[in-house]
Amino acid sequence: MYQIKSLRFIIFSFIIAFAAILLLTISPISGKLHAASNSTMLFSGSVNTKPVETPSSKKPVATKKKASTPKRNAPSSKKAVTKNNHAQAVFAMGCFWCAESDFEKVPGVIDVISGYTGGHVKDPNYEQVSYTETGHYEAILVTYDPTKVKYSRLLRTFWLNVDPFDDKGQFCDKGSSYKAAIFPQGSKQMAAAKASKDYLVKFFKKDLTPKIIERSKFYPAEDYHQDYYKKNPLRYKQYRTGCRRDERLKSIWGNPKKP
Repeated sequence: MYQIKSLRFIIFSFIIAFAAILLLTISPISGKLHAASNSTMLFSGSVNTKPVETPSSKKPVATKKKASTPKRNAPSSKKAVTKNNHAQAVFAMGCFWCAESDFEKVPGVIDVISGYTGGHVKDPNYEQVSYTETGHYEAILVTYDPTKVKYSRLLRTFWLNVDPFDDKGQFCDKGSSYKAAIFPQGSKQMAAAKASKDYLVKFFKKDLTPKIIERSKFYPAEDYHQDYYKKNPLRYKQYRTGCRRDERLKSIWGNPKKP
């Protein structure tokens, strides 16, 4: 009997010891499984690794406003003489940045405005004139004091700053909007313009491409085009040099006194 009890005690002790070892082994495993389960839930589905922004943590987004390009008010009257007894003249010489620069150096010139004229589209913009057929030329409106400078002097400045043999545009700018033209206003300007062209046709003994067209409504260009050579001197110089404008003018006209 004693031996049976001892055997039972040994077996019971063995069972308890085995159970204890088993519990100690299962505890860390279950902890790992639980942690793994939580990780699976956290990264399941669509994962967003960025911190969630609350209304208080969001920063206002700065939006760049489109620069406004107001147009300069320019007289578009069909009268060549303004109320202040100042006269006006319109020329197309290719790029109006260069034309504006050339004419503002002439003594007696009061103001030069870049714009568009000669076409059929009302109130055109730069993109329309440059990339579609509006009929408009890039042009300048010159306001001058006729007691200090004559229209014939302005015609001289025009001719000395264009390539009169280019029928595709002017210098590196090609297209109908870049062609050279004179837009006289009134019989006196018309007669003077025609006389200047006739003289040069005889001088060169060949026809010249700039047209003489009666002046129509002049539309000022966008503000960023006005006085471009003053606002962006480095870019303007780079453009003018790269276009080989002065090099070509010298090959045609030599070194005449300017302005």
